[in-house]
Formats: sequence, C-alpha cells, structure tokens
Amino acid sequence: MKPITVDGGKGTVELGAEGVLHLVWKPATVLVAEDVHAAMAKVNEVAGDAEYPMLIDITNTQMVTRQAKSVFSTRCAASRIALLGSNPVNRVIANFAMARRTLPCPTRFFTSRDEAMTWLLGTPLP
Repeated sequence: MKPITVDGGKGTVELGAEGVLHLVWKPATVLVAEDVHAAMAKVNEVAGDAEYPMLIDITNTQMVTRQAKSVFSTRCAASRIALLGSNPVNRVIANFAMARRTLPCPTRFFTSRDEAMTWLLGTPLP
C-alpha cells in the first residue's frame, strides 16, 4: 500500500507488507493535539476492524505539545507501538509521551529500526 497523508499534511500512514502500520512524521514537525487525533483517525481507517503493531518514526519530529502528548493515551488500532528515534531529543519526546500516562498498548522507544521491527513482530530480543 502507498503512504496516505494524514489530515493536516504533517505525516503519512501505511500498512506495510509485514503487517505493521507505519506512521512517519515530516521533518521539523511540531505536533499539536489535532495532528495526533488526525493521525489516529487515519491509522484506524487504514486498519479497518483489525489491530496491527505500529512503528511511529519520530526521528525528525521537532516538538510535541503538552496537549498532543495527552492524546497518546487514546486507544487506536495499534496492538503495540514502537517509537523510532535517533537522538537524545527524540528520546526526550518519547519519554514525555510515555511518562505518567496509562498507555493503551505496550509502547517502547528504539533507536534501531531492526530492533523495533523485531519487537513489534513479537520476535524475542537478545
């Protein structure tokens, strides 16, 4: 499937051949609550009535507002979520997204795409 643009144009969603949803945010994106709601709606639309593991690429995300962070506790079609980043700023964004919230599914931060995919697909990590 080809990537589908999230309403607002800040990211794309696609269901990969391996059965993993991919949400990729555009470079230098500042996420507000409406962006996260729009992404979740698009994820639910792509997934239909099923649940899939989801990889969220936050590598180029600049900032996530407090209001956007609060949306992360809302359930969507993700059975588990791997947040993929590449630097300390991404780790801080992920930690804020995951901190003090009851997340709707298992969620972890990774700096390796391969490790994230291994975890998402249920293969034990070494």
